[in-house]
Amino acid sequence: MKNTNAGKLTVFAAAALSVAMLLGACGGTTATTADKAKGGMTEEPAAGVDTSYTGALPMPKVDKRYDNPQPRDNVKDGGTYTFSLSDMGPNWNYASNDGNTAYMSTLWGFYQPNLMAYDTVKGEKLKYNPDYITSVKKVSDKPLVVQYNLNPKAKWNDGTDIDYTAFKATWEVMNGKNEAYSVPTHEGYDCIESVEQGANPKQVIVKYNKPCATWELLFAPLVHPKATDPTVFNQGWVGNPHNEWGAGPFEIQSATEDQVVFVRNPKWWGKKAKLDKVVVKRMEDTAAMNAFQNGEIDSVDSISTKDKVKAARSVKGAQLRYGYSTKIRVINLNAKAGAFKDKAVRKAVVQAFDVATYNKIQFQGMNWKSEQPGSELLSMFQAGYKNNLPADGKFNVENAKKTLEAAGYKMGKDGYYAKNGKTVQFTFTFFGDDSTQAALANAFQAMMKKAGMKCKTVNKPASKFSKTVSSFDFQVLPMAWVSQSPLSFLASASQVYGSKSDSNFTGTGSKKIDALLAKVGKTYDYKEQTALSNKAESMALAEYGTLPVSAPPTYQAYKKGFANGGPAGYANVFVENIGWQK
Repeated sequence: MKNTNAGKLTVFAAAALSVAMLLGACGGTTATTADKAKGGMTEEPAAGVDTSYTGALPMPKVDKRYDNPQPRDNVKDGGTYTFSLSDMGPNWNYASNDGNTAYMSTLWGFYQPNLMAYDTVKGEKLKYNPDYITSVKKVSDKPLVVQYNLNPKAKWNDGTDIDYTAFKATWEVMNGKNEAYSVPTHEGYDCIESVEQGANPKQVIVKYNKPCATWELLFAPLVHPKATDPTVFNQGWVGNPHNEWGAGPFEIQSATEDQVVFVRNPKWWGKKAKLDKVVVKRMEDTAAMNAFQNGEIDSVDSISTKDKVKAARSVKGAQLRYGYSTKIRVINLNAKAGAFKDKAVRKAVVQAFDVATYNKIQFQGMNWKSEQPGSELLSMFQAGYKNNLPADGKFNVENAKKTLEAAGYKMGKDGYYAKNGKTVQFTFTFFGDDSTQAALANAFQAMMKKAGMKCKTVNKPASKFSKTVSSFDFQVLPMAWVSQSPLSFLASASQVYGSKSDSNFTGTGSKKIDALLAKVGKTYDYKEQTALSNKAESMALAEYGTLPVSAPPTYQAYKKGFANGGPAGYANVFVENIGWQK
């Protein structure tokens, strides 16, 4: 999960099982007691805080939406919405591991099937989109058999019916039986015995041979039957969004590395999109803020420092919308690279990492109290959350040195540890032109130096994030996971920590951990699900390949009057209903 909060519209496939990658920074701000005593605002409005208000900003509420929620009838017909993302590819296949980013999830939301969504911030109730699925029912419990009745009008843009073949294709790609497919997770799909036609091609019968707690969330995203060749699935979408394999309220009019233009899809059978056009520009954080101030774009989400909050609030006729996010910021150590092949070095890095200081820099001047989370799977406000951090991994520079010395490393005259003539050294890769990110990288470097480890900082453009991660071209990597469903942990447990998962960017894992992970989604008891998840995560974090760092808020700014856009937790809005308020 990353600095640019690609989930700002909350309009995409938020019921999808997997968590998505995102760049690593996000900030926040609160009102102090003194400020409130002066008569400042005490509660954030649902549409956000108008920039004409200059007082202290109140804390958002965990269970409130701040996306200016409006019914469809209160949204104007027509108009253009322009916003930015820091990364737009290169792999356009969100269903693939390389394309499984929050940025691509946003783009897919406009032109690909969006089968389901949540009504509330906490995601208590799942609803199916009648434009694709008219009804879902359990035919039996033991074994589990589910029947989907699909909308007779639903078609892919190339004219192919959206029928049982799409569900079957998705299952065949995602179930793990063919290792040629690079996908984020097999969870749930590996419980299915068969996907067949029912009374007609528009009726899908899914039979399971194992208990599957995630069955309601499967088939999102949906794979076009013509996109199942492994080579095409993995790499055939690079630089090619395949508009013909889309099926949504919008279609792609044009797409380059720097800009994508969506327009109403004339083949769309559902309610007409309120907006005529959506323009997405690729911009680094600083450029995005400048563009918002200049009126070039209608919203900005790269608000991660007090200076950027101030800049956003300087724009007349705008609203600052902020709330709790479903992100967990992490630091990953690539166990397959250089010094990190030694677990002792990874452990020493974690022990030398001063998370409190790191987060003070991240939220400097913002007064956001970010307790270090103990899980990358469950948010701290979710039932079943547990702190799974290893007891001996706590910040202690002297212990970091002892860990290295016990593993045979010796301090050299240059102030760095070495073993067999090789100095303990590694790189810290960060992205974009945000000054806070540079400060965090420098702080990490200084922390490592105190413990006798040499760290070099490497800065890359934000547009290189996806490629860098998917190619494992890093050693230390700050990033984040964004959860798209309150049940994401059922699948993301294996996705993040599985030893054979293409999304395990640490290179750690074991058969014992895998065995526990395989059980997480195979029980219907929530307490058992979280207990298994926590046990597996405790073991995984003890491998010192990844460290949860903070649970950040999300800050966005919109031109006043934009409806159904902004922080809303797990709640979703279908893209045809976003636009400008009447």
